[in-house]
Amino acid sequence: MSEAGRAWLSRERHARAARAAPDDPAAVSGYRAQHMSLSRREVRLAGEAAQVAVNDSESPLGWLSRRKGRDGRALIDAAQFLAGERLRAEFTRAQMTPRMTSNWAAPTASGRAGAGRGIDVSEAIVAARQNVRQALTAVGPELSGLLVDVCCFLHGLEDVERARGWPPRSAKVVLQLALDRLARHYGLSEAASGKSRVPVRAWLAADATFTSELG
Repeated sequence: MSEAGRAWLSRERHARAARAAPDDPAAVSGYRAQHMSLSRREVRLAGEAAQVAVNDSESPLGWLSRRKGRDGRALIDAAQFLAGERLRAEFTRAQMTPRMTSNWAAPTASGRAGAGRGIDVSEAIVAARQNVRQALTAVGPELSGLLVDVCCFLHGLEDVERARGWPPRSAKVVLQLALDRLARHYGLSEAASGKSRVPVRAWLAADATFTSELG
């Protein structure tokens, strides 16, 4: 089989998985999955096991969930990991890519999602955008920018620290607080709480506007 044929089969396999579980935060498009190193991992949340797909080649959260601190525990727990992956999935569905002006790009997709699906593609994008907005609002402006950088744009913690002028290893602490709030918003951890005690620069520029055409 040719290289093009193998690529097509890979896209189709992942596309079928996404169609079978459209609400799965780990579901990704066939084209994106073709260029990922996907693996299935089991995490435990509230005493129950859950299977999630992780892109080992790019996910900072995947790396943090595998690394252990001095106390022998993972740097982020299952609830934090799942919350971050859910935000990334919603962000991807929402097609929320920032323009050079720091404004959010409006949805560009249109048409039907497929026979029998009963939902317009643009409506699904709007719904995903609303979910992202609600999540970031719940986290708060001091922490939401870091979540977007790490969970959605997949920036590494060291890159974030350099860009923001933070001390080494400080991004991990702030990210843990942000993921706690996000997990609480999603109902993934009843005990998730915490307030930021670290000065955090907002993700958007001070003079930027936040716009979205939600119809």
